[in-house]
Amino acid sequence: MKLFDVYPLYDVTPVSAKGIEVWDDKGQKYWDFYGGHAVISIGHTHPHYVKRIKDQLDKIAFYSNSIQNPIQEALAEKLGQLSSCEEYDLFMCNSGAEANENALKMASFHTGKSKVIAFNNSFHGRTSAAVAATDNPSINAPINKQQAVTFLPLNDFEAFEKAIASDAYCAVILEAIQGVGGLDEPTTEFYQFIAEKCKKHQVVLIADEVQSGYGRSGKFFAFQHHGIQPDIISIAKGMGNGFPVGGVLIHETFKPSYGLLGTTFGGNHLACAASLAVLEVLESEGLTKNADELGAYFREKAQDIPEIKNVKGRGLMIGLEFDFEVADLRKKLIYDQHIFTGSAKNKKLLRFLPALNITKEHVDLFFDALQNALK
Repeated sequence: MKLFDVYPLYDVTPVSAKGIEVWDDKGQKYWDFYGGHAVISIGHTHPHYVKRIKDQLDKIAFYSNSIQNPIQEALAEKLGQLSSCEEYDLFMCNSGAEANENALKMASFHTGKSKVIAFNNSFHGRTSAAVAATDNPSINAPINKQQAVTFLPLNDFEAFEKAIASDAYCAVILEAIQGVGGLDEPTTEFYQFIAEKCKKHQVVLIADEVQSGYGRSGKFFAFQHHGIQPDIISIAKGMGNGFPVGGVLIHETFKPSYGLLGTTFGGNHLACAASLAVLEVLESEGLTKNADELGAYFREKAQDIPEIKNVKGRGLMIGLEFDFEVADLRKKLIYDQHIFTGSAKNKKLLRFLPALNITKEHVDLFFDALQNALK
């Protein structure tokens, strides 16, 4: 049997990693400024994270959600405290796509409606309703296209007001910083307008924080830059630092019932141990503040490189826009400078999504390598 060939692969085989350093099977060291799509939030093999998981493995790794699991409760309490979202309840799952599926399902249950408003260049996952709300026809199969989704331009007040006034929608789903789409953002005025209209029309506002959450934007959640309160928040990526875990924060005004949502693997003991470790490191090392400060330093450094035409994003969810497509530049960075970076739907954008505990020295190293690759 061979692997189903759906990924274009770089010729690099990582075998070990520590912090943002990664070594391949030939002993070559790389610097990871992409974190596997913003997943590595506290650095590869962080000692506290490793210890948490090893200690849990010695006790119990998994049991279903049919029993008491105090680690889930501890995680919910810690997450509420650090995110300032104590008025939400946590439902745990396994991925960002699953988090968004459950968020959309809750919105539909709550309103009795099925249509969704999403935005141009959005990315919410690759499954059922989540991929239907993703602005990429090439990954939407006919079965997904049965979902009724209206795509609107970001920051278009008139188009949004006209659409939501039809009273046909169960949810608006929105990334505060678009990830795959290319780091575009709603303005504060637009996000607040969305929140106001959702409340007026009794439409559920879903904040997709799968990539932008957990301190990456310089606040715990990126929507917190805009002074709004979503009804539902979806999380994943950096939540487990590489352990497959996702979650949905559901406002306490939504009432649960047995069987409304469910999962086999979500919230298992190992997942909770990994997730608690991430929160503990975020708190003890002040990583949200570090993301904010290094995002500002990154922008400062970018001003010294004339080839950079624009800097997009916030904190350590940031991108450099050039006036040329960056595919060849990414190859030079990997093979010549041994630097991992990311791409986007915007082919002129180089994405930078490192662990949140990088230093100014790491940012300097990145820009030195970038300048060498641009020569």
